Amino acid sequence: MAFSPKFLQRVSRSLNSINNCRLLSSLSDSRVLLQHSEAASSPCSSFLDNNNHCHVFSRDFCSRTSTFDQLNSQGPAAIDYSALLQEDEFHKLADATIQDLLEKIEEYGDSVDIDGFDIDYGNQVLTVKFGSLGTYVLNKQTPNRQIWMSSPVSGPSRFDWDRTAEAWIYRRTKAKLLETLENEIKQLCGEPIKLS
Repeated sequence: MAFSPKFLQRVSRSLNSINNCRLLSSLSDSRVLLQHSEAASSPCSSFLDNNNHCHVFSRDFCSRTSTFDQLNSQGPAAIDYSALLQEDEFHKLADATIQDLLEKIEEYGDSVDIDGFDIDYGNQVLTVKFGSLGTYVLNKQTPNRQIWMSSPVSGPSRFDWDRTAEAWIYRRTKAKLLETLENEIKQLCGEPIKLS
C-alpha cells in the first residue's frame, strides 16, 4: 500500500515543524524515510511502515519503534532563550571585541615585517590581510548573535558569546575566538600576538 502525495506532504510539514526533518519519500513505496537534522538530539534516520509504526535508527546503532501519534506528541525541543543575547548587548560585546582586535592587530602589524599587511574596518566587517600568507575576515551576524570568521588557516567559524566563559566560543570545537586568532597568527607570521 502506497501513501498518497497529500498524506506525505502533511507528514512532512508536521515533522518539519516538530524536529526540523526532511521528508525523503518514494511515492511507489509504502515506506517513508526521514533524515533528521543536527538540531535533533541525536542524528538519525527513520521510516514509517505499513502499520504506521516509525522505526528510528541512530548513528550509534540503537533503534526504537514508536507509533506515528507518539512522534507527533513529542513536540519541539525546548529552546533556552535565556542563553540568547539581547540585540543591544550583542552589539556592545561584538563591537568591543572587533574594535579591540582592530587596535591590537594593527599594533602587531606595525611591529612585524609582513609584506602586504593591511587592516580595514568598514560596514561592520574587519578585514586583516597578511599579504601572501592569507586574509582574515570577521563580521557580526546580528540575527544569529554571532561573530563569523573566515580564516586562511582554519576556514569559516561562527562564534557565540558564552556568558560563563565570558568569551566568544566556536561551539563545534569549543575554541575561543581570541585564542584561535593568537595561535593562527603566530603560526602564519612566526611572531606571538597577545589578543586576550
